[in-house]
Amino acid sequence: MVPIRSIVCVPLSISQSLRRNAIQAAALLLALLALPAAAQSLTLDLPRVSPHATVSQRLGLTEVTVDYHRPSVNGRELWGGLVPYGEVWRAGANENTTVTFSHPVAIEGHELAAGTYGLHMIPGPDEWVVAFSNENRAWGSFSYDAAEDALRVTVKPQTATAFTEQLRYDFDDVSDDGATLALAWGDLRLPLALTTDTRSIVLASVAEDLRGLAKFDARSWREAATFAFQRQLDDEQALAWIDQSIRMEPNVVSLNLKARLLDRLGRGDEVPAVLAAAEGLAASERDINVLGYTFLQSGDVERAVAAFERNVQQHPESWNAHDSLAEGLAAAGRTGEAIEQYLKALEMAPEGQHGRIEAALETLRGNGGGAGP
Repeated sequence: MVPIRSIVCVPLSISQSLRRNAIQAAALLLALLALPAAAQSLTLDLPRVSPHATVSQRLGLTEVTVDYHRPSVNGRELWGGLVPYGEVWRAGANENTTVTFSHPVAIEGHELAAGTYGLHMIPGPDEWVVAFSNENRAWGSFSYDAAEDALRVTVKPQTATAFTEQLRYDFDDVSDDGATLALAWGDLRLPLALTTDTRSIVLASVAEDLRGLAKFDARSWREAATFAFQRQLDDEQALAWIDQSIRMEPNVVSLNLKARLLDRLGRGDEVPAVLAAAEGLAASERDINVLGYTFLQSGDVERAVAAFERNVQQHPESWNAHDSLAEGLAAAGRTGEAIEQYLKALEMAPEGQHGRIEAALETLRGNGGGAGP
């Protein structure tokens, strides 16, 4: 039998080690218990008091994304209190608030290259400094260095129309060419005007696309020309694109666009030849209809009516053919005939078209076309 004392007697060095480990464990436990409720782990992925958020907006072809954390007011005095005046602030919580631009932009009229920037702010009672730093991976603003700024602008804060408990970034007044990026927290709103040269970006993007697989599809060239024409980006470039589409696949739709471009460029003397080519290609109901509107847009109402009449003769059961002919006849001043064609269109048209046709009829009757049936 082993003596009892041989079991309980442990060498002094081991006993001291166990005692030291126990003391350290107890101290760690006490430290953890003493942590405030708002403490956050720096190493574990746990829910945060100031939750992570992102907000993105597309301006034309430019993507703008703000990545930030959302602290709450919690009844605290924000401006000049929790966020001191005259000191750099992280414009959010936790890691750097960042803003990413996929293309160059202008902030309050000042140019800024595409990229991701750390967003920092220096609040003041009447105006704020907003800094876009080339360093975007820091924790907060603790290591902020003004020498790393890509851009600084000065903006005036506004009193918010509604109280915002959790800090938020929003995009307002959005268009293809810009927006207002606004920080809202508490009773304050800080707007930043963003603008982008969408015209140049789109033209460069389309030109690049047309060097790829799209180069071999006539529809791609027509789509590019149509977009440029509708947005009035560059009529000369649009004309070059539609000419390429016509070389690859001549059709009435493309020739219609070319005629409209020539007219807008002041080259009206070239339009008749384009219309003659379109007239020779028009065969389907759609093509003849487009041809009629091409003549109508060019001011040749007589040829427009002739095209629409041809369509009605070939497609008498088409409400759209009667509807287009009515429009042509109205433009020619042949009101009674126009009313007759609109009434035929109304009998065949889908429900969704009735309101428009009835409004056209009302206008014609009001112009002396008679009461009609």
